[in-house]
Amino acid sequence: MVIKSEVPDAPEILNLESFLPYRLYRLADAVSREFSRIYKDSHGLTRPEWRTLSGLGQHGTMTASAIGEQSAMHKTKVSRAVAELERRRWLTRTPDENDRRVEHLTLTKAGLAAYREMVPLAKAFERELLARIGEEERGAIASGVAALEAALGGKKS
Repeated sequence: MVIKSEVPDAPEILNLESFLPYRLYRLADAVSREFSRIYKDSHGLTRPEWRTLSGLGQHGTMTASAIGEQSAMHKTKVSRAVAELERRRWLTRTPDENDRRVEHLTLTKAGLAAYREMVPLAKAFERELLARIGEEERGAIASGVAALEAALGGKKS
């Protein structure tokens, strides 16, 4: 039950449940948690490890900084994920020839095999998620997300 303030000069109340940034955060978190069951059950990966593996699988060689930018992860999460994937022998580090502070990360054959096993699982998850809503809603989501990304300086629609 929501109680409204009877004070005449009370500040306006923000209805969090209808506030778009909050709704988008909650939705993204719910989808991410549901998807995390797939990569956790199939390969025992954490969210940062999955994001690191998928970034390297998609782009080939990347630096930790580039992975952090692509995945919106803090550098400590990237660092821990890289260390764990290296421990599993799923990636290798190669020092940059010009800047010793930079390492180029690449998936090993085992890491690439794990990534290739995950791709069809990820695509099936996306298909099943979108199948829960109608075709018109799928189009609206795609165009709405693209418009918000463009408005915020992200990907162009």
